[in-house]
Amino acid sequence: MTEQAKKIADTLETLRNLHVGSPRDAEFASHLDRLLKRDPSGNLLPEALRFTSTGETRGILVIDGPGGGKSTLVDRGLSRHPVLSQMPEGRPLYLDTVVPSPATLKSVTQELLTRSGYPVKSGRSEVWSQLHVFRERLHLLGIAVLWIDEAHDLFCADRNLILRAVKTLMQGEHPVIVILSGTERLREIIRTDAQVKRRFSTINLKPVAVHTDKEQFAALIEQYCARAELEPPQQEDLVDRLFHASRYRFGRCIETINAAIEQALNHGEAALDIWHFSEAWAFDEGCPLDQNVFEVPEWWTIDPDASDEEEEPRKPVKRKRKQRA
Repeated sequence: MTEQAKKIADTLETLRNLHVGSPRDAEFASHLDRLLKRDPSGNLLPEALRFTSTGETRGILVIDGPGGGKSTLVDRGLSRHPVLSQMPEGRPLYLDTVVPSPATLKSVTQELLTRSGYPVKSGRSEVWSQLHVFRERLHLLGIAVLWIDEAHDLFCADRNLILRAVKTLMQGEHPVIVILSGTERLREIIRTDAQVKRRFSTINLKPVAVHTDKEQFAALIEQYCARAELEPPQQEDLVDRLFHASRYRFGRCIETINAAIEQALNHGEAALDIWHFSEAWAFDEGCPLDQNVFEVPEWWTIDPDASDEEEEPRKPVKRKRKQRA
């Protein structure tokens, strides 16, 4: 790797690791903090609050479309939490996992046992037996919060069995707070069981909008350009196009900005331009020029999720790209 290539790689890694703060962070913290116990002075404790006389806890649903940034939001909220991120014996006081494949209650339970440091032995032990062992592990490790990401995939099979398991984790002698993050399908599934539904508050991550978020993202692009030693782009409707191309999803917008900067750096440009967004989007979407949101004049008529067969024929677009020095 050349020195220039290493510099570009380091710059991109730095940009991808940056956290873009938003009101979503405070919203998640608010939902989580109300589920934790407090000491007599009002300080948070790493212990789930009981909400009923039978000792039930509560949980959180975090709902957004693919690329919305829900996983990053929850991960940061937990890893930076003032009481849950404390690490006695090298462990935080929460446990997390992404739904494995195949997505069954047994596969998830075994994955969680492994994540907890428990040696899972091959065999035909019953899933409820494994779940009992897992609950004991949660108590032994002092785990207060369990987070399952991409949880909508978990309910594809044995829905009633899995809903029952979720309720089990939130009741009994040592219950925990359960956080489930996923797509709209997850919320629809939870709604089918009234007993589970009442145990969860819901965070619906709103899509970005031009009238509320344009200035923030324009400033963000300038900040990212400064870190990458690039002049920022000047196109007035760039952020509008960015939102549309990214399906108005927060996380996708960030990814598209980084991809455009990568194009500019790889081309050795001094400034970030709309053409770099066009190239980055075409690289990911595989779309022809006349269906590129960053190219056509009437970009708002393009459905980024439409298949080629669904697209109406468009007149060819002549690309007027400035000449590079």
